[in-house]
Amino acid sequence: MEIIRFLLLPFSFLYGVIVAIRNFLFDIGVLPSRRHSVPTISVGNLSVGGTGKTPMVEYLIELMGRIGNIATLSRGYGRRSSGFKLAEQGMSVRDLGDEPFQFFQKYKSVKVAVDANRRRGIKRITKLLPDTRVVLLDDAYQHRYVSPSLSILLTSYDKLYVDDFVLPSGSLREFKAGSKRADVIVVTRCPELLSPIDRRMIKQRLSPQPYQLVYFSFMEYQPLKKLIGGVKSKFQLNPSTSVLLFTGIARPANLFYYVKDRVKHIDHIKFRDHHNFSVMDIHKIIKRFEALPGKEKIILTTEKDAVRLNQAAFAEMLENFPVLYIPIKLRFQERDVQAFKEKIYDSIGTN
Repeated sequence: MEIIRFLLLPFSFLYGVIVAIRNFLFDIGVLPSRRHSVPTISVGNLSVGGTGKTPMVEYLIELMGRIGNIATLSRGYGRRSSGFKLAEQGMSVRDLGDEPFQFFQKYKSVKVAVDANRRRGIKRITKLLPDTRVVLLDDAYQHRYVSPSLSILLTSYDKLYVDDFVLPSGSLREFKAGSKRADVIVVTRCPELLSPIDRRMIKQRLSPQPYQLVYFSFMEYQPLKKLIGGVKSKFQLNPSTSVLLFTGIARPANLFYYVKDRVKHIDHIKFRDHHNFSVMDIHKIIKRFEALPGKEKIILTTEKDAVRLNQAAFAEMLENFPVLYIPIKLRFQERDVQAFKEKIYDSIGTN
């Protein structure tokens, strides 16, 4: 594997230089980067995934819920539609993509839109919803045509961007120097208890600019929720349970070990990130589930994958099987909660 990464280094360097030239053209104004009249908060990363963008956007939605008139704008990865779409009743994950559809299902007071062209998307939102007070830009760090009011860069505790390299030998979308565009850096997936020494060491490794603030967060797994089939809605993982876990997310390892430490037996089917499930996939899941040992057993997946299973054909196939999903929430280290909240409100001009 290391040999392959080494052989790919020239391609990574070429790709990184092309992106760096593009960024330079934005920096000197040759390519226009516009700040809109409505406040915008961008959430993104340097890597291709797995840093917790969706939980971060949900945290911001819940944090600013009392303000009202919030909109989210995403690309809508994996959707079958194109152009600008404003979520409305009757739309499905195929119209919006999995993450925007998840926002739409969970937060009824939030307007959810998708458009690969973020500048056009913001214009359409403000035209259709003139009372909008803030737009949350999901996965928009590399969308330089929009200059956000606040740019939040995420990096995972167990894979900081300073330890990574540009695609294809690494997983970065651009050189590490791109981190300087961020106003805020949030280290995600930290241990819940992080010592002051660890915080200081990570900050030293990230070497933030004087204008950049660094915060630390962790993921909190929520109680299991029923998706399909006959199972207690308040089912809990326990040492007598066997679990068939299937995931279609970028980095499922943390979830796998969280479940593994709490159950008798676990079998894991890994699909690629944003995987669109098929009938054959469901047959595979059922077959592996039936092969699990013991009588007390369940099928478990992530909240994002559960959204993509929201189809009548799949529900019919799985109606006799206990299928649950496990939501997650992003939480900040106690010493960062208030400071991060104040930074968010300051960025949109709200006390």
